[in-house]
Amino acid sequence: MPEITKTVKFDNIAREWRCKWADDNDKAALSAAQAALDDVLADLSSVEGVGSVQRVVCGGCLDFKVVTKLSAAAFGEWEKAKFAPEEEFLSKLKGIKGISNVETQTYTLEEVKMNKKDIKKAQEKKEKEAAEKAKDAPKAPEDPAKKLKKVLKEGGKRGVEIEGAADMGGLQFFCTSVDEPEGDVELLTKCVEAMNAKSDPSEEERKGGSGDIGKMVFSAGAEHLAVLAYVPEAKQAELNCEAWLEKVLSQQPGYKVLTKAKDVSTGIIPTNADKGIFPLKIREGLILEANNYLRKLGLFPEVPHHELLSCKGK
Repeated sequence: MPEITKTVKFDNIAREWRCKWADDNDKAALSAAQAALDDVLADLSSVEGVGSVQRVVCGGCLDFKVVTKLSAAAFGEWEKAKFAPEEEFLSKLKGIKGISNVETQTYTLEEVKMNKKDIKKAQEKKEKEAAEKAKDAPKAPEDPAKKLKKVLKEGGKRGVEIEGAADMGGLQFFCTSVDEPEGDVELLTKCVEAMNAKSDPSEEERKGGSGDIGKMVFSAGAEHLAVLAYVPEAKQAELNCEAWLEKVLSQQPGYKVLTKAKDVSTGIIPTNADKGIFPLKIREGLILEANNYLRKLGLFPEVPHHELLSCKGK
């Protein structure tokens, strides 16, 4: 198959005869042009290799066109014959009053309509590409109110879990991770506040209740790992909140302490692909480091490694 480019191929070539007609005298020029075509139509239709002969008439731009399509293989022979009966037809057109701009043009002409099978394949391909594009596209920002609701729900549920674990194991400090804040320090702070909120016994589903338990909470995002240390007032004589956070963050280069206080301190460790620092990758090791710091101060019980892991949360 002949090709213009690798994606533009053709089997057929068309020869176009065209002119403009005057819209006066009851369209006499148009009628005469049609009569000229009728005179040569039999000869034109009998040219070897002709696939179709089409007439185009536009009442707006006043075009009159005749398009004759042949196979690419047969077109060469017709060209050698000077596209007969072209000369005769064009001569007739030029002799008609009200006819102007008599011209010719050669171009490829292909039927590109798909059959049902090809339509289905093309639509499936398009849908697949759209799905892949949507998957790779940046996620649209979630509605802040809905996001905060998820954060508070996770925090409230985790608070109940921490309270229960503390009651069973005698823990006064707890290290865990949460998902919903996605590395956002402000949302992580809200999440911990929900953990520490007093439980309402009248509620069907208990929430919070771990305000008396010191904790370090981690949240991994794409850009950094967010970390929050919380030490309740009753335990501040035993543990320095700022020092605890600083010790844990300092295990990785590039860390930043964002806020310092006796009760709540926050910081982040930025992602650094060049140094292999990825929030999810470093999170578990830092949870262990937070526990080890407590252990050295006698604030965390000596427990088997598998039990230590259970203190991380989900």
